[in-house]
Amino acid sequence: MSDFTGGFWSIYISIITIVSIIACGVLLQAMSTRKVSGSQVETTGHAWDEDLVELNNPLPRWWIWLFYITIVFSLAYLVLYPGLGTYGGSYGWTSKKQYEEEVAKAEALSAPIYDKFAKVELKQLAANPEAMAIGQKLFLNNCAQCHSSDARGGKGYPNLTDKAWIYGGAPETIEQTIANGRKGMMPAWGAVLGDDGVKDVAHYVMSLNGRTFDSLRAARGKEKFMTTCVACHGPEAKGNPAIGAEDLTKPDLLHGADEPSLMETISKGRTSVMPAQKEALGEARVHILAAYVWGLSNTPAAAGAAAPAKASGR
Repeated sequence: MSDFTGGFWSIYISIITIVSIIACGVLLQAMSTRKVSGSQVETTGHAWDEDLVELNNPLPRWWIWLFYITIVFSLAYLVLYPGLGTYGGSYGWTSKKQYEEEVAKAEALSAPIYDKFAKVELKQLAANPEAMAIGQKLFLNNCAQCHSSDARGGKGYPNLTDKAWIYGGAPETIEQTIANGRKGMMPAWGAVLGDDGVKDVAHYVMSLNGRTFDSLRAARGKEKFMTTCVACHGPEAKGNPAIGAEDLTKPDLLHGADEPSLMETISKGRTSVMPAQKEALGEARVHILAAYVWGLSNTPAAAGAAAPAKASGR
């Protein structure tokens, strides 16, 4: 109802609602008319097996009273809760308000659990079984939709269990990625390179990641790569984490490393978005989640054991 930009629709809906309730009452009254004892009962005109007819008797009284109760209930509801256009009800209830109250209550209960891990260094936190159990639940609820429940991702969604990080795999970098999100953009080169040029560059990239390739096309593609792609991916095609340029020497690329996938990427470009989670999850949850994600491709037990030892020496 809050989406209305004028008063017409609010009045329109209120009138229809009230008229419908009144019409229901009138209909019930018409259907509850009693027949005079001994009078002939009309039929609906339907007959089966020659002599089995459907009589037009009034509805049972108990059934009618149930309908009347629903009418009274609906009127009381419309007074107490939203239902008549923009009228908010005497209770002032809204689904948003209830949601916010429930979230605030849940936050008050769970905040101490997350706060005790908020100041722990990420590598040390990744070695904490309790924190990692929480991190796994956070991942399954908020990240598995894109990266899969085993964190191995899929086409267009990075694998978080290997060492190939587009923006860098340091714990603090992962935390920044989760908190603030990322937006990567690969420009389209189809108009510049042409169909043959796109295919040549694709074969050059295939030559870098161990796939079967056409050596002649790869040689021509290398020349084009050095003039169009080197600025982002570097002369060795190792990428640039600072701008999210992918390492093209990996056997598995984000959007596919086979010829059709590479040609589509080079020709049409790509836009990849990792949504920011800081506002939705809060800093404490992001901190635990970053430690969990870092632990998927590292050995947190060793890192966690080293951290206390270093602290005890000071």
